[in-house]
Amino acid sequence: MPRSRPTVHVLGVALADAAQRRDDVRLEELAYRTARAALDDAGVRRDELDNITLGASDELDGRPISSMLLAAPSGGYLKDEIRVTNSGATALGLAVARHLSGDFGLGLVASWCKPSKTDVPTVMNSRWEPFFHRDLGLDAAVAEGLFAQAVSAAHDLQEDELHQRTHDAMRRARENPRAVERPVASPEEIASSGHVSTPVRSRHVAEQSDGAACLVLASDAWMAGHPEHRAIATIPGVGWSTDSYRLDRERLGATASATAAWAAALRMAGGDAPVDVVELETPTIFHEAALTRVLPIGVARVSPSGGTFAQNPLTAAGLVGVVEAVLQVSGRAGPVQVPDVRRAVAHSSNGFAHQGSVVTVVDAAERLAA
Repeated sequence: MPRSRPTVHVLGVALADAAQRRDDVRLEELAYRTARAALDDAGVRRDELDNITLGASDELDGRPISSMLLAAPSGGYLKDEIRVTNSGATALGLAVARHLSGDFGLGLVASWCKPSKTDVPTVMNSRWEPFFHRDLGLDAAVAEGLFAQAVSAAHDLQEDELHQRTHDAMRRARENPRAVERPVASPEEIASSGHVSTPVRSRHVAEQSDGAACLVLASDAWMAGHPEHRAIATIPGVGWSTDSYRLDRERLGATASATAAWAAALRMAGGDAPVDVVELETPTIFHEAALTRVLPIGVARVSPSGGTFAQNPLTAAGLVGVVEAVLQVSGRAGPVQVPDVRRAVAHSSNGFAHQGSVVTVVDAAERLAA
């Protein structure tokens, strides 16, 4: 039966070699090499692109206008270029909308971050309201502690579960060749690690890393005009939601942005196809514990890549999850491949204490013929 709704096709993807620190390359080089690898994976040239969409943070990049210096290395020279500031996954959502509009045919989505070069706590503190919250010394770590307290109360999270979940995430990450190589801590070692912001222990936190992610997208019309190209996946649905800026118990414990974004993405994707894999962006293990309770994940495998415990390049972390989802549905995930994946869902969070969420549905390319 012919498809009744337009979709966006993924032609190629790339991830930068992840590391705790990438002192071997400038940020511009990191963006260039990742974009170049994605174009090569897609089998297209830069001059064939008609648009690029960027997800980047001026503050975390340490540049007054990040895209002014990084758009060209990312493939945007003399191309229609636009940028969002909160996450790479948000940039992907915008790129999908651009291609579904009919105004664009072939585009690149890129996101990057080198937190090793930035004073992240100071940057995050500067994002608070300046007259009250900043002076309190609030930053992301404090916000995540408040989030952890709220979801622990809402879902009766127990320490034994959290320690075991952290160990399991580290173990999955260790099997992923695209992850930062780190030792796997035992549940006992996790339990004895110090508190960062009560009740979050240092081992509960996904360590930050330098990295970048890119995808090459094409519209239905572009694919019809270029039958020599084949998609490796499709994106039939994207949803996003932003919750209140406040840090009260009701907002923190509800994780409403995640459930709203999930519902919107699956509704846009249509049908009741089962989800085989879910990649979650979880700055702490409390996020994973909460999200697996509030999202209708069912029997889907959760973050086989290790998620943010594999690599966590902050702004780009959500787009890394989308790339991992594409690798799963295209059978290219390597040692962490889950058998027979036809639909994967990538979740991303942004803002303080899971204020915003983006959810991307990724289907295997052969589903188009079903």
